[in-house]
Amino acid sequence: MSPKTGLQTKTARPGGEAGAGLHAAIIMDGNGRWAKRRGMPRALGHRAGVNALKRTVEGAPAAGVGVLTVFGFSTENWRRPAQEVSELMGLLKAYVESDLDRLSREGVRVRIIGRRTGLAPDVLEVIERAERRTAHNDSFLLQVAFNYGGQADIADAARRFAERVERGEARASDLDEAMFGSFLSTSAAPAPDLIVRTSGEHRISNFLLWECAYAELVFQDVLWPDYGPEHLAAAVAEYRSRDRRYGGIAADDVAVAG
Repeated sequence: MSPKTGLQTKTARPGGEAGAGLHAAIIMDGNGRWAKRRGMPRALGHRAGVNALKRTVEGAPAAGVGVLTVFGFSTENWRRPAQEVSELMGLLKAYVESDLDRLSREGVRVRIIGRRTGLAPDVLEVIERAERRTAHNDSFLLQVAFNYGGQADIADAARRFAERVERGEARASDLDEAMFGSFLSTSAAPAPDLIVRTSGEHRISNFLLWECAYAELVFQDVLWPDYGPEHLAAAVAEYRSRDRRYGGIAADDVAVAG
C-alpha cells in the first residue's frame, strides 16, 4: 500500500510521526444518526460504517497516514441494548472475515487494543487470528480500539506497573512518563499526531486520553458512514497547516523576543 512506516518505533516523542506516515486516530461517530435520517434500523448504520472503514483504510496511505487507530467499541458501549452490542461484536468479525486477506496481502498489520476480558470466545478467536496473520507486516499499522476506554487503559497500565513493584521487579521511583507509556495497550505505536472526530460532535469520549497530549484535534461535520479518503485527506491538510510547538515557542517568536 504505502512505503515503510517504521512500525518498530515504540518511543517516538509525543506527536512524532512514524517513518513515512503520520499517525491519525479517528472516533467513528454518527452511524445511528445516519440510519435514523434514512428511516433504517441502527444496525444498518453500523454496517454502512464498516464500508466507510474499508474505504478509509484503503485510502489512508495516499493521505500520508502510516498508522491509523479507530475507535470501534468502547468500554461504555456495553450499556447499549443487548441486540446492538451483539451487532457491534458481529461487525468486528465481519470486517476481519471480509478484509483480512486483502489487509494481509497489502502489508497491513492489524492490532486490536483494549480489554480482552468479557469478549466472547468467537470474537477472541477472530482478534487473535487477525493479529497472528498480520504480525510480520510492516507497510501500514491498523489499530482497532475494541472494548477500549482511555481511563480503563490508564488504570490497567498502573495495575501492571504495581504488579511489577509487588514482584520486586521495579521500584516506584523508576516510573516516569516513558515507562508508564510502555504499559499502555498502545505502546507498539507512536503517539497520534492527529485525532479526528466525525459527525460534528466536539468530544474526545474517553479515547486515547494519555496519548493525545500533543495531538492536533480536528472535528468534521460528516456522519461516519459517509466518510472516505477525501475526508481524511482534508483532516490531514488541516493538521499540516498548524504550527506544533510541543510546549515551546516558534523560532520567529524567539527572534522577536530577542
